[in-house]
Amino acid sequence: MRLGAHISTAGGAYRAFARAREATCDSFLIFTKSNRQWAAKPFTDDDIAFYKDAVAEHADLHPVSVHAAYLINVASPDAALWEKSYLALREEVERAGALGVDFITFHPGSYMTSSEQEGLDAVTRAMRRLLDETADTAPNTVVCLETMAGQGTNLGGRFEHLAYVLANAGPSNRLGVCFDTCHVFAAGYDIRTPEAYAATMMEFDRVVGLDRIRCFHFNDSKHGLGEGKDRHDHIGRGQIGLSGFANFVNDPRWADFAAHLETPPTEDGEDGTTIDMNQVNLAALRGLLASSSA
Repeated sequence: MRLGAHISTAGGAYRAFARAREATCDSFLIFTKSNRQWAAKPFTDDDIAFYKDAVAEHADLHPVSVHAAYLINVASPDAALWEKSYLALREEVERAGALGVDFITFHPGSYMTSSEQEGLDAVTRAMRRLLDETADTAPNTVVCLETMAGQGTNLGGRFEHLAYVLANAGPSNRLGVCFDTCHVFAAGYDIRTPEAYAATMMEFDRVVGLDRIRCFHFNDSKHGLGEGKDRHDHIGRGQIGLSGFANFVNDPRWADFAAHLETPPTEDGEDGTTIDMNQVNLAALRGLLASSSA
């Protein structure tokens, strides 16, 4: 697999490449704007040129994936919030398209005071419009619905949610799924043993189709199976454990797929130094592959 992490874009998106290399990434995930604000400073011609120069200079660091802002909720029953969310998501997709980014992942959202079905229909309506309105501005950027933990009225905690949107907004090769290990586990799908992993992936294939997976988020879980709590932990420190991640990295079906960490990038060592946890987590994942194939 092409393993990587969420990398800071402070000072410009192009700067993420050097940081990703330092963190020993093969691939990486970025935000192109503040993930907790609606507004985005438009890219200048220089921003785009610097980024594309960095792509050429670091050709081995690929693919790059963007994560859309957390405020976006295209499942909302509130018409004003839905429109604001849709326009923000469209802008995120267009920004990814301007940079030539392969994938953008977003959270399907929460249906709040409406029903699950109404929420799914709202997300589907957004995807149809999005595919149409970004056909020219982001023709090669795949929009990925993220698997979610199943908290409250959040959509994406059941594979059926994803299948519904993909089937009714498409068919389109510009729609896919980002498979988040912590979220899937928290939602009640076991991936800890080879047998449980095989059963979960078989269920995903039956309901959604494995061919719809475009990328992964690799996060261990602070909470147990089916608890519906989205709390990421470092690889091997949580309730999924190293054996769960060994199932993914040694599955030949995912050999060329990107998997990105969304765990705290640093940690204070006992001696007062700062530990690069991206390097630690990536080494743990690569160790699983090495030990399995030795």
